[in-house]
Amino acid sequence: MLLLATAPMARAGGLMTNTNYHIAFDRMMARGATTEIDAAFSNPAGLAWTGHEGWQLSFNYQGPQQNRDINATYGAPLLPDTTHYYPGKATAPFVPALFAVYKHDRWAAWAMIGIVGSGGRVEYKEGMPMFDAMVAAAILQQSGGALTPKAYDIESYMKGKQYIYGAQVGATYRIGNHWAVSGGLRVSYYDGYTRGHVKATMKANAQVLADLEVDADQKGWGVNPILGLDYHWKNLTLGAKYEFRTKLNIPCSTSTLKDAGGALAAYADGEKIRYDMPALLTLAAGYEFIPAKLRGALEFHWFDDKNAKMAGDRQKALTHGTYEFLAGVEWDINRKFTVSCGAQRTDYGLSDAYETNTSFACDSYTFGLGGAWNITPKLRVNASYFWTWYSDFTKVVPASYPNPGGYYGTTMSGTETYSRTNRVLGLGIDYKF
Repeated sequence: MLLLATAPMARAGGLMTNTNYHIAFDRMMARGATTEIDAAFSNPAGLAWTGHEGWQLSFNYQGPQQNRDINATYGAPLLPDTTHYYPGKATAPFVPALFAVYKHDRWAAWAMIGIVGSGGRVEYKEGMPMFDAMVAAAILQQSGGALTPKAYDIESYMKGKQYIYGAQVGATYRIGNHWAVSGGLRVSYYDGYTRGHVKATMKANAQVLADLEVDADQKGWGVNPILGLDYHWKNLTLGAKYEFRTKLNIPCSTSTLKDAGGALAAYADGEKIRYDMPALLTLAAGYEFIPAKLRGALEFHWFDDKNAKMAGDRQKALTHGTYEFLAGVEWDINRKFTVSCGAQRTDYGLSDAYETNTSFACDSYTFGLGGAWNITPKLRVNASYFWTWYSDFTKVVPASYPNPGGYYGTTMSGTETYSRTNRVLGLGIDYKF
């Protein structure tokens, strides 16, 4: 049941990191060159050019809906191949973010509070194929080959929660007429749990053949610095940001652990599991094609996932860190209304060795659109909708791999197809004092 909810739910960003906090991102995507209040996350050095002196606040709400499904076939050569579909439902009913900026002359101070990693719960009401296969293989071995899945029923259920709350603060300073720098810190707090059970009983007499159960909470925290640089000249803005790695070594507080064969050893009380958030580099260019009317931006993200430790050193199985390419355009129809749209391509560097039932990702394309309404010169309302198309990932495990572990150590062969869906609706309010 390792890492049952590691992928972000309010989905935009890397394997462990969210990037969509402000609704302006959801409707335009490429915000790394912005100078508006959402720059407190996307381009903190760009706040040197924000047009409002004094305080700005922003509250944002997002409601994502996501499915994370597994279609698995396993069995040969020990058992006849079994194919089963395991639907997973991810929920995060309330994903808020709060921004605050104060600007005076060349200086700006900024802060943001949000769910910086993951942000939701995932539930598999029919369990997961890896645990069904492990139980089936163990029963076959213990019975000397006499008991196959036709002789018993397996009842399983898995769920997990993972929220990484973050609070960041920092300051920005404008150097001369074109350059600005920023520096800050983020404190991240991890709050998660893993619950689940797998039970096999004989059809003939209800004898219990296998009974695995875990109920474990994980809580911990980490700190990372954030540096920014911005260049502003006429209609052009260039923004860069570097977030250092956040080390998260999370201890388990386990109230229930029924184990067999060490399958759940990682969840023993007091054991620690690594959930590092990787270093992140963002580079962006924004240009006003028509001043105060029409603007566009291009952006690149690189997450250094291969140097961010995960449980079991799974990061080593990635072929590269996450690459993201973003583009967006925004048009002020008039003084009251703004519309925008954007797109994002995410490439995680996935491999068969990295993907597992309890933590899988799929490369994707994301598209967002929305608008803003300036109700007064000080009050703006933002609305957005974005959706993600994922590429299914198919993992094939021969019975002899790796020498001869096969499908999750069962010496059976297996094939799994991972699929995901994602939709996010967002609303937000910006206010200038």
